[in-house]
Amino acid sequence: MDYHTYNEIKTQTEAWKEAIAVTVEQAEEIRKLTDRYEQVIFTGCGSTYYLSLAGSALFQSLTNKSARAVPASELLFNTPSVIARGSRNLLVAVSRSGTTTETLRAVEMFKREQLGEVIVISNYDTSMSPLADLKIVIPAGQEKSVAQTRSFASMYVAVTALCVIASGKVDLLDQLFSLPEVGNRLMDQYESLAKETGENLAYDRFYFLGSGTNYGLACEVNLKMKEMTLTHSEPFYFMEFRHGPMSMVNENTVIVGLLSDKNLKHEKAVLDEMAAKGACVLALSEKLGQVTFESGIAEEIRGVLYLPVLQLMACYRSLAKGMNPDSPKNLTAVVKLDI
Repeated sequence: MDYHTYNEIKTQTEAWKEAIAVTVEQAEEIRKLTDRYEQVIFTGCGSTYYLSLAGSALFQSLTNKSARAVPASELLFNTPSVIARGSRNLLVAVSRSGTTTETLRAVEMFKREQLGEVIVISNYDTSMSPLADLKIVIPAGQEKSVAQTRSFASMYVAVTALCVIASGKVDLLDQLFSLPEVGNRLMDQYESLAKETGENLAYDRFYFLGSGTNYGLACEVNLKMKEMTLTHSEPFYFMEFRHGPMSMVNENTVIVGLLSDKNLKHEKAVLDEMAAKGACVLALSEKLGQVTFESGIAEEIRGVLYLPVLQLMACYRSLAKGMNPDSPKNLTAVVKLDI
């Protein structure tokens, strides 16, 4: 298929490999830096804010240290609501280009005000890198498309590796190296399902459900559906979906569930209830659902496996609607503002 987006999705596991290698190479420096802080802030814009939501939840879960995610604009413009006066934090700034204005200005402010040290994660060694106390750059994740797919996945794998290193759980680090092979298998195995679901234009609304560390990932795949296809799409925590949003469910609805092992019983009950109301359910998990990973990889570090099939679904829907997935309406690859 002669589209950058499709090719970037299909080749993303090479960027996963580089992300793991680049991060693990700096394991000693990462451990020293993260050991100095009990509070960590993850920040970005758009996709990388959603990455920050997933990353901060994973960091806190693995390390038992306080972590939160905020959009870079909030860190920049509403600093007191993000950082308590007198506190020092480690900032993890995520940006595909390294030049996104809000994130760049937020990092500059953070350094200028001496609020703590900074880790930058990017696919390009550009404007943000010189501000970093430690940088993780993944060139293999670079893209020609506007919507982030390969880049997001590569940076998320790097964040996953960073969280594992900070936690000191070496057994999990060894398992990371199995992710690319499983990712390739899932794309081969489930691309036809992604195509069939994406191309069904009778569906007019998509809801992506994920909880815990999966919520940020649900937000991101929701964004891909919005950006590439201009389809009504929203993310929710599993249990929250019952509190109002399920009123939108009908036979034209697709409910995508990023199922966890820990809360499988409760999350599956939500999907079963929505299926009974007429929705098409697409569940992804290690062993249960329409897409099963069968990876043998620990739940904490296999989050990236939710992405490729759902990215493909959005790409195929874009084409079915006569759109160009490489150039979503009203969007540019990098947002630059006069701030």
